[in-house]
Amino acid sequence: MIVSLTQRDVERLLTDPSVDARADTVRKIAEDFQDQSFSPEQREMALQIFEIMTKDAEIRVRMALSEHLKECPDIPRDIAMALAQDVDAVAVPFLEFSEALSDADLIEIIRSVGDVKQCAVARRPSVSSELAESLVEQGSERVVTTLMNNEGATVTEETLDLALDRYAQSEAVSGAVTRRPGLPVHIAERLVNQVSESLERHLANRQSLSPDLTSDLILQVRERATLGLIDPRFGIGDAEQLVRSLEENGRLTGSIILRALCFGDIGFFEAALARLARVPLANARILVHDANRRGIEGLWDKAGMPKALFPAVVVGIEIVAEMGYDGEAHDRERFRRRMLERVLTQCEGTDPSKPRIDPENLEYLLRKLGDLSGEDTLRRAVN
Repeated sequence: MIVSLTQRDVERLLTDPSVDARADTVRKIAEDFQDQSFSPEQREMALQIFEIMTKDAEIRVRMALSEHLKECPDIPRDIAMALAQDVDAVAVPFLEFSEALSDADLIEIIRSVGDVKQCAVARRPSVSSELAESLVEQGSERVVTTLMNNEGATVTEETLDLALDRYAQSEAVSGAVTRRPGLPVHIAERLVNQVSESLERHLANRQSLSPDLTSDLILQVRERATLGLIDPRFGIGDAEQLVRSLEENGRLTGSIILRALCFGDIGFFEAALARLARVPLANARILVHDANRRGIEGLWDKAGMPKALFPAVVVGIEIVAEMGYDGEAHDRERFRRRMLERVLTQCEGTDPSKPRIDPENLEYLLRKLGDLSGEDTLRRAVN
């Protein structure tokens, strides 16, 4: 039914003391306004009524107006802004759903309102990258967490970085960022590092662990988790992206490069040496797999890696060639077991045709191979 708007209707709305009557009339007019069933004259009168109702003393009337106008994208800006800047009960539904507000309007609003309204904006079905950036700049931990949990929000890598900068210790923010689809590898690697730092603080309070053992355990956890980011099942990024991120943040160490080889992650190993030696990846791959070992030896030296560990590198590359490591189920476990056996054999030096591994480096190598006793120690310490 189309509401017939007459001067008498207007007078009734202004003089009737009943809140229910005004709220009901607002609802009927707003529904017809939304259906675009008014004539130009009726539409103009409806807008006049809406403007009057934005100043109604009763919150229930303004709430009814907000609830029924939030689906109308073509209401005047002054009415939209009045509703958006009203008390929370009136403003929240309008801020969350109304398309009558531009990004510029919303950015202006969130700079001067509290958490409740900012969260409403962060929940909008669609949030632009500019609006998301402003929410992260202005918002509390609760607001930023709400935004990160919104899959309809377009959040750039720079904005994700900003969120993690502002709330580095927040498990709520980091957890929400972790769950975002299409997470950039740089952000994923940063999250791994933050979790490792949090675990280190936790373990530092355990008197049963020495500082050296704690550091070793944390390093093992961080490196293994970092290398896991390039697992194809996660779809986060490739080895080159991860290597670039690690180097930019000062975390591309000899330790993680050797661990990658010990796990059979030859792609990461090649990309890391190429990056550190400043040679094209295609060239590095040829050098790594040079049959007479001169290529890999030259690349290893140019990348600044420890000479004492080079024999273990030769072992790893040989096993890669023998096993045809392809990332299938349990390949890492099989590769690590085979690597361990070969390292121990060459440490004994029983094969004169193979470079001997210095026994002083054996304990270090075993840690890189992921000694299970270390993992058990970590589980006991955390629990």
